[in-house]
Amino acid sequence: MWCESEEWFIMKPIFIRSYLCRTFACDCQSCLTLPRYTKKMRKYLLFIAPLLMFLVIGPAGYIFLEGTSFLDGLYLTIITISTVGYGDIAPTTSAGRLFTVLLIFSGVGYVMYMFTQITEAMVEGGLQRFVERRKMQKKMTRLQNHYIVCGFGRIGQEICSILRENNRSFVVVENDEEVLRELDELGYIALQGDASDDDILLKAGIRNAQGLVAVVSTDAENLYITLTARGINPNLFILTRSSGTPGVAKKLERAGATKVISPYSIGARRMAQLIVRPTVVDFLDLAMQARELGLCMEELLITEQASFAGKSLLQSGLRRKYDIIVVAIKRPDLPMIFNPGPDTKILPNDILIVLGDNKQISFLEKTL
Repeated sequence: MWCESEEWFIMKPIFIRSYLCRTFACDCQSCLTLPRYTKKMRKYLLFIAPLLMFLVIGPAGYIFLEGTSFLDGLYLTIITISTVGYGDIAPTTSAGRLFTVLLIFSGVGYVMYMFTQITEAMVEGGLQRFVERRKMQKKMTRLQNHYIVCGFGRIGQEICSILRENNRSFVVVENDEEVLRELDELGYIALQGDASDDDILLKAGIRNAQGLVAVVSTDAENLYITLTARGINPNLFILTRSSGTPGVAKKLERAGATKVISPYSIGARRMAQLIVRPTVVDFLDLAMQARELGLCMEELLITEQASFAGKSLLQSGLRRKYDIIVVAIKRPDLPMIFNPGPDTKILPNDILIVLGDNKQISFLEKTL
């Protein structure tokens, strides 16, 4: 690549290299290591550029009009735009005084604007962060039966997106300040800190949480998070990510993980299934993700108040009233019943795996 040559890196300033590489979407290793210049950084550059311009044009004008040295010209420029006033040195020629008048109107106005912006940023930024922290703390104290997502990498992002789509409340625990700013922009409830710290998990409401998802980068960190969470809340559902290294899954389960998932193993199985059973995979994808088409596969917990609790599938009228298919029934501490017959009874605390129209399933959920 042209940008990987040694001459390119020596000759071009870093901000020019960064701008050109981002513009031309270069993905070489050298360009990937360059810092990303965000809109905020560009704003700061535009903010500082006029000041640098005054510090160059001012001394140049005094050198040309007054015959001063560069140091005296710089001194005159600074005391002019900073409104300090003249003492031991002042412009003597008419041209120099006229230049000083122009410098006062432009430079002093800019300096006053600069100090106003700095003060505003300090006051508003501090107040805004304080108010946002207070709001976040209030939201976290009100959470019940929520999920705690530890880590906001690629896997954590997908998990949070799906939780939001399904109206599940959650808190993200993240240590990276840049990622926390991204979480603020997305409107997620976030908490800064180490997810293996007892105090951080307590602030995230782990005692009232329904589950915790540990998806940080290493197995060791996930292990510590699992141990800490299980020690605080013995009844918590804990879903932990594993790298797939032999023996890691068993260690995570011993530490207290309810379920251990290896993204690499799941990805490999899915790719293999697409080769062996492509139609089945397409159907499952359609059932799990095609809400916009009206089709939905969902799980429903049967309560004692349900009108069909204690009745058979045939007597419940689920197919007749709601036009849904009961694919399986999960009962506590018992194997799952696949393709239940019409005489299979529906008991309280059963979980029905149903397939049908999204609206009809929503109507059925309201009756449970």
